[in-house]
Amino acid sequence: MSKKRKLKKTLVEQILDKNHISHESLAINALEDKLLPSDIDRSDIYKTLALTGDKSGPLIGILPLTEHLSEKKLAKVSGNKKVHMIPQKDLQKTTGYIHGANNPVGIWQTKKFPIYIDSLALEADKIIVSAGELGRSVRLNPRDLAAFVHAEFADIREF
Repeated sequence: MSKKRKLKKTLVEQILDKNHISHESLAINALEDKLLPSDIDRSDIYKTLALTGDKSGPLIGILPLTEHLSEKKLAKVSGNKKVHMIPQKDLQKTTGYIHGANNPVGIWQTKKFPIYIDSLALEADKIIVSAGELGRSVRLNPRDLAAFVHAEFADIREF
């Protein structure tokens, strides 16, 4: 019988452990449209979007994969007139992460960018965000995440 291989913890998971933030490690890639485990709905998975504002500079918006970001709403709550997505070619040099691996924990630890989590997350016991590597995620309480990364809950999705 083969042993189940234990995944090496990502830096994000190590940071969460060190700070005693309860989380569950997952090996899923939300960018791939493969079947997700039965206990995970696509709306449980939150994307971490990197944007830049005309007044604030870089900022982060977090919302379910199934929703679309309202740049107008994010601009308003962040004190900007306009915000726009950071071009993919500039993503790694801005956040430190490649497309699909952006995560609020790592970005807050290294960059301290303002972070806004869509208020839908307040209705969930747990949300899933990237763990800083493609194919790796963490499931955790959205309030614990917001407290740790100094995020603000706001209505930032389009209706």
